[in-house]
Amino acid sequence: MSFRPIILVAVFAAGVASALWAPGVPALRKAVGVAAEQPRQEAKTPEAQRPPVVRMDDERIGLAKIEQVQVGPGSIARRLLVPGTVAPDADRVAHVSVKLSGTVAELRKNIGDVVAQGEILASLESREVADAKSEYLAARLANELQQDLAGRDKLLWEGRAAPELQYIRSRNAAAQTAMRLDIARQKLLALGVQENEIAGLPQAPEISLRSQNVRAPISGRVAARRVELGTAVGRDNLETELFVIVDLSRVWVELAVSSSDLPLIKEGQTVRITGRGMPETAFGKIVFVSPLLEKETRSARVVAAMDNPDGRWRPGSFVTAAIALNEHRADVVVPIGALQTVDGRRVVFIRSKDGFEVRGVMPGERDGEVIEIASGLAAGETIAASNTFSLKAELSKPRDED
Repeated sequence: MSFRPIILVAVFAAGVASALWAPGVPALRKAVGVAAEQPRQEAKTPEAQRPPVVRMDDERIGLAKIEQVQVGPGSIARRLLVPGTVAPDADRVAHVSVKLSGTVAELRKNIGDVVAQGEILASLESREVADAKSEYLAARLANELQQDLAGRDKLLWEGRAAPELQYIRSRNAAAQTAMRLDIARQKLLALGVQENEIAGLPQAPEISLRSQNVRAPISGRVAARRVELGTAVGRDNLETELFVIVDLSRVWVELAVSSSDLPLIKEGQTVRITGRGMPETAFGKIVFVSPLLEKETRSARVVAAMDNPDGRWRPGSFVTAAIALNEHRADVVVPIGALQTVDGRRVVFIRSKDGFEVRGVMPGERDGEVIEIASGLAAGETIAASNTFSLKAELSKPRDED
């Protein structure tokens, strides 16, 4: 059997196929019944490439209580968590004590009252202060008389109307009376009488000679009152402390740092303070690192100072201190509540004219309630910072419900 006819048929079929699929012969392909070439799938339109948007107007945003913030740079640090206790600043605690024997005649301040430096807290009646004031007045009068005599004798001696010896004696006597006056004045100051009160003694009523005012040495609040009206105070085993005043506008945080972590701690480091049941966060600085270790706990006392202008941090409260060990500057930081997970990726909601646009981001290091954004977000953009769960829920709804 000859294969030549079969070969000719195969060559003819290949030629026809090539002609059918050659450019410019669509009509021939249609004539022989060959299906037209299917067009390639077109690329997605720009509308399909847009990121999802949660459509919300300002009214709905307000009703959802979504806080908006403009992101920017911030500090991110690795921190060491240490338990601590709030304590009064030792330099802002004053124990008001008496320096003489007497009786409490008047109490002007009570526990919890706010006082200013120099304000009168109480008044005492004391024979000791009466004697000291009387001694001062007598010394003052004697000094004035002797100074006048010394001045007169000096004029007489200069006019050769009196011998020099008389002037010398008057001058010595004037020096002695001036010294006695200064001693009497210093005694009053030691008893707690102020300069302006001493200056006003010659014009003061006689009944005030036995009275002594007790004043606040610092501004703050009265934390304790030790006496009542009529209480005998002073020496001879009597009560000497009348009040305790505390200024809580600045407090200490006492920390116990283990010996293994102590090499990482230095004075001047920043400390973030959080308390149980307190939503606020405060910041302070380490002001003291003890060179000694406690025998029982093998830990060192570390003191951090922080401002407390509104008095929310009360002494005795237990807190957690996060000590910044190594700190760096991040270009963009956001609140931790701004991040959500959508379809397995971390996203934030960026404010747009229609609502909030979903954008994927790459988080970096976290520092407490803020987190660094390594990429995907630029400084100056406005994002939803709180209640972002509601935005995530809106995003998951079917489109026909939008």
